[in-house]
Amino acid sequence: MVLEGKVALITGGGQGIGRALSLGLAEAGAEVALAQRTVSRVEAVAAEIEALGRRALPLHVDVTHKASVEAMIDAVVSELGRLDILVNNSGIFPITQITRISEEEWDQVIATNLKGVFLCSQAALTPLRHAGAGRIINMASVSGRVGAVGFAHYAASKGGVIAFTKALAREAAALNVTVNAISPGIVEGETTRRTFPEVAIKGYIAQTPLRRLANPEDIAGLAVFLASPASAYITGQVFAVDGGYTMV
Repeated sequence: MVLEGKVALITGGGQGIGRALSLGLAEAGAEVALAQRTVSRVEAVAAEIEALGRRALPLHVDVTHKASVEAMIDAVVSELGRLDILVNNSGIFPITQITRISEEEWDQVIATNLKGVFLCSQAALTPLRHAGAGRIINMASVSGRVGAVGFAHYAASKGGVIAFTKALAREAAALNVTVNAISPGIVEGETTRRTFPEVAIKGYIAQTPLRRLANPEDIAGLAVFLASPASAYITGQVFAVDGGYTMV
């Protein structure tokens, strides 16, 4: 297994893409810590990981608060002995027209989607450096590349994640830590169906060359590669997993 002996931490690891990431990294051989505000969600996925014969550590975290993030990192190193891979997956995406976005909603989206990536990456750098050949994988979005109606705050946060990924990749290279981002299109799942009107989903699919939404496993496959030794010479890159939607 390509990740045998490695320890991975996935924020927002209890549902949707996060669940697929957690299971995918475990199937590739990693021991997995998964963190979320609602601990019951990550506990359920942790049980699935343990059924695969891998150790799992469910944790609570609020990625918008430095103390909570630092406690999470400390718990991973204390319980699992090291940290090799950080996947910054926590995020929210309310749909609100620009004229109706409140200051509070703007701040919440930026804090969760962008500040959270900063805080988690900053706190993880020391154990990642000590592990050697560390990996940071940030979850961006097609909205951070092309924008979307009703997503001004979300697009701004994900555009920030893309820029942060490139800047951090330059700094972290000296620590033998690579930093890359995955930019998914709309991903099939309960949250997507609850958030987007059916007409919007059909319109998106019509503009996507592969004529379907992404599955969470489409994202997980790339994450396993970026976490593995096979990606050792790749850093500062943003990989679209969107069926060709943002093809240039």
